[in-house]
Amino acid sequence: MMNNDNQISKETKLFGYIGEHAGVSRFSAISNKLYKADGFDAMMIPMNIREDDLYFTVANMKKSHVNGAVISSEYVSDVLEIVDEASGIAKRSGMCDIIFRKGETLEGDIFSIRVLTEILKDMRIRRIALIGINHYAKAFSFLSCGFEVSYFNDNLEELMAFTQELELNNADINRIADGMSVDFSSYDAVLDFSDLQSLTMVEKLAEFNFDMKNTKQFSPLKQRAIELDKKYISYDDMLEELTQAVYNKIKS
Repeated sequence: MMNNDNQISKETKLFGYIGEHAGVSRFSAISNKLYKADGFDAMMIPMNIREDDLYFTVANMKKSHVNGAVISSEYVSDVLEIVDEASGIAKRSGMCDIIFRKGETLEGDIFSIRVLTEILKDMRIRRIALIGINHYAKAFSFLSCGFEVSYFNDNLEELMAFTQELELNNADINRIADGMSVDFSSYDAVLDFSDLQSLTMVEKLAEFNFDMKNTKQFSPLKQRAIELDKKYISYDDMLEELTQAVYNKIKS
């Protein structure tokens, strides 16, 4: 068991939380509180890593004492190119947000979107407006069984290619762009996985609105939710569920 001074012994399992501003996030602190309460000899270490140093840092985990790492949203697509093996959903979506060291190889997987889908189910959310076609959008689409999803993007051709790539037959596709008037009030939730810098075209939001942005990243969805007095839920708002999911994976 980790002692009260949180000292690291030779038996302590070390994990990293890798991000540009990892030290600002409460991810490590919440994780360590969880391990300590359960008497689990492990420690999550925040690792502030610049983009230029990401490859070197992750690649060198293969010969380090670090057993794995959680990856902050800004680096999830870059890390997929560094790991030796990746799960099927990680490969197909183009991202991984958790890695484990197996001997001198690194294995990548996705956990955050699984957590998001469970949160949505617990909230009894059924109808979802999904904005964007990035790796998070792909991962969610693969895990969206049980939801009614409508897809939105500023470029319809790219959106059609996205749905064809994911084999989403008869998908409800819609355009969202500056100058339009968009009403999301008929949906239970909005998920913004786009790179849109403004959502001023949205006149009405759903009651609940999610993205995977941390507090250091600008969120146009958060800005619009404040303006329209609707609930906004970020990556950091889901930390309790996210850290528990990581702990479950570590223990298993």
